[in-house]
Amino acid sequence: MSALRAEVGKAVVGQESAITSLIIALICRGHILLEGVPGTAKTLMVRAFSKAMRIDTKRLQFTPDLMPGDITGTVIYDARSSEFTFREGPVFTNLLLADEINRTPPKTQSALLEAMEERQVSVDGTPRPLPDPFIVAATQNPVEYEGTYPLPEAQLDRFLMKIKIDLPQRDAEIEVLNRHAHGFDPRDLDAAGLTAVATPEDLRQARRETQAVLIQPQVQAYIVDVVRATRQSPSLQLGVSPRGATAILNTSRAWAWLSGRDYVSPDDVKALAFATLRHRVALRAEAELEGVTADSVIESILATVPVPR
Repeated sequence: MSALRAEVGKAVVGQESAITSLIIALICRGHILLEGVPGTAKTLMVRAFSKAMRIDTKRLQFTPDLMPGDITGTVIYDARSSEFTFREGPVFTNLLLADEINRTPPKTQSALLEAMEERQVSVDGTPRPLPDPFIVAATQNPVEYEGTYPLPEAQLDRFLMKIKIDLPQRDAEIEVLNRHAHGFDPRDLDAAGLTAVATPEDLRQARRETQAVLIQPQVQAYIVDVVRATRQSPSLQLGVSPRGATAILNTSRAWAWLSGRDYVSPDDVKALAFATLRHRVALRAEAELEGVTADSVIESILATVPVPR
């Protein structure tokens, strides 16, 4: 997976944490939500991944007039055969880039609920399985609220991780300009020298090895204690669900495997807690007014929950 990281780095500069998170999402068969201001290479990162992984990808621009059938596909009447046939939508792919997912109304957002959880879509009462692997990489803009529809909690909980894409550091931004000055075109990844360095079979092997990573009962108990602490926090009106506990178990395992270890430590849990839990909690209105954030609540919990020895 280090080769995959390096290959994506040919196109994306200064987003090592986000690149690693995408690898973890692929290993865990989980969906990822990328949040950042426009122009921080969110779309480019996903396109570079699909190129380096030799997997099929489709991009869907979410807009207010998008309909559920535009995502899942529709049944159409074929006049030549006098039969109804199903025309697949863009969701039938390995890596679906859902660009600006919060720009479409809840009815259309809900078209992804079954796909994200069951890895199938039902059209006219017929379930149709999606390819394997299948993950959704969704992007949203955190600063522009006009014309947007916040994702409901049920859908947020289906994302394995939420990654905040920060603006690059000065040195990284200079490197971005240097690449563009030497002819880099983000729309032409072939010219940038990106090639496939991993296959779906490599991904399946990584999953098998990750499943063999040992997680001791005391570390499992630590995860449960962290999750339960969110439900008791006075700053939160909604804590982390049991799905969130299984999510942090899986991401911690993948992180340990990527670090070259065959066991999970409490530090692995701490390293993945923010990305895995921040979108699964809801702040109380009074806490928000006081400047409390989901990350600050998680940080406080990690500082107070006893760590197993």
